[in-house]
Amino acid sequence: MITIEGLAYAYPDGTHALRGISLTVDDGELLLICGSNGSGKTTLIRHLNGLLKPSAGTVRVDGFDPVHSEREVMQLVGMVFQDADSQIVGETVAEDVAFGPENLGLPPDEVAVRVSSALALVGLEDLHYKPCHLLSGGEKRRVAIAGVLAMQPRILVFDEPFANLDYRGVCQVLEQILKLHRHGHTVVVATHDVEKAITHADRVAIMYRGELKAVGPPEAVIPELLQYNVRPPCFSLFGEEPVSWLID
Repeated sequence: MITIEGLAYAYPDGTHALRGISLTVDDGELLLICGSNGSGKTTLIRHLNGLLKPSAGTVRVDGFDPVHSEREVMQLVGMVFQDADSQIVGETVAEDVAFGPENLGLPPDEVAVRVSSALALVGLEDLHYKPCHLLSGGEKRRVAIAGVLAMQPRILVFDEPFANLDYRGVCQVLEQILKLHRHGHTVVVATHDVEKAITHADRVAIMYRGELKAVGPPEAVIPELLQYNVRPPCFSLFGEEPVSWLID
């Protein structure tokens, strides 16, 4: 689904944010990209929908180049940013979720169907007319997810989805991510906080100073986290079996 080969990126000030990244993401996979602040993980995922243009190397999403096939990739890749407020543009929940489909030029009936479907998927179907500024942090992030889902992407990319949320908010967002993965979406989660999602990931990739240092199943990558300034999950520190952040 996603193929990255030799990807490099330098900011205008000359800072090299990515150095020769090569990585593939399979259709239907849940990939966790972790790294400390400044490791390059956010810069990496911003290449997946053409927000950044590579200095060198290539990115392909279902065969499309995000830079030269912007419209196709925008419909394939939905990105949920760390700051949900920056992604919310509507006065009410329904207005915000409708923004993307409306900008695709879809007829009003189709927009309404997409809005209702997306809100149902994130469990906010009763909040159609609630003003966005009255939502909790977790609800705002779920509205941002619904806005992305209304575009019907095959790939969902989350940048620090658990940042600044309390326990309840974390559980709400994690439940939505896992639900979307179960429904067949390819999911990429970029975070410095592996504790929340690592037990649910198919693979984990470690970024450090712009380089990809390790990729593999969680059990193979966890022992390498500390050397790259990523806090391992608590269960591994105490020699326990993997445990989900969610409590059944």
